Amino acid sequence: MNFRDMLSAAERENASLLCVGLDPDPARFPTGLRGDASRIYDFCAAIVDATADLVIAFKPQIAYFAAHRAEQQLERLMAHMRRAAPRVPVILDAKRGDIGSTAEQYAIEAFERYGADAVTLSPFMGFDSVQPYLKYHGKGAFLLCRTSNPGGDDLQNQRLSSVPGEPLLYEHVARLAQGPWNLNGQLGLVVGATYPAEIERVRLVAPTLPLLIPGVGAQGGDAVATVRAGWRERDGETMAPIVVNSSRAILYASSGADYMQAARREAQKTRDQLQAAKMETP
Repeated sequence: MNFRDMLSAAERENASLLCVGLDPDPARFPTGLRGDASRIYDFCAAIVDATADLVIAFKPQIAYFAAHRAEQQLERLMAHMRRAAPRVPVILDAKRGDIGSTAEQYAIEAFERYGADAVTLSPFMGFDSVQPYLKYHGKGAFLLCRTSNPGGDDLQNQRLSSVPGEPLLYEHVARLAQGPWNLNGQLGLVVGATYPAEIERVRLVAPTLPLLIPGVGAQGGDAVATVRAGWRERDGETMAPIVVNSSRAILYASSGADYMQAARREAQKTRDQLQAAKMETP
């Protein structure tokens, strides 16, 4: 299956819009693992095992591995996810953005070295910085569009010109992704849960693209408002999928020996909130 098909299948089979972000910080690990970067794989694999039947996707953040020289642990984790949850897609959160041969190498890293099903990218160097990833047919690429950090306003929320009616930069990115850049139907967009009105605006501009929506949980995004703004169905089928990410609230739900059980409880609670909101979305 291609990435879009995997998303649809995982949404149906796990009745979920929830993505668990894997951002391992050894300083926050539970008792017995805390402070030990050599246990990153053990911690993340345990979270995967505890939540695999509750999610639409997993999203490992590459910086949390690279900072601790744990790239080999990430490779092991990717292999573990393919064994333990083969029908759950994995989004490598790398936010790469470069051109030419360098982008080709980053694409090899994401799809060949790590075997990710999709990757996050910065689109601000233009289409030639995105195109190398689209050569991997069946893989997905989520372009940063309207991110959840306050500094996103510095660029993303600026108009392209002073002419009335000109789009904001994030709207322009959404139009490109919905239209001329989406050569093989592989693109999606990253839109933060802290801006539900702007999720809705992106959805109007890009009515069929998958949206990766971080910011629910520790960052304060509202799960119900997120679903209502971004998820769409037609004739009982999801037309516009959303992937709602929560990381720290699930990973660090407990600092004790029950961290797996606590992570599962938090994931199930968030999954159920998202599902309830989906049922109420017109």
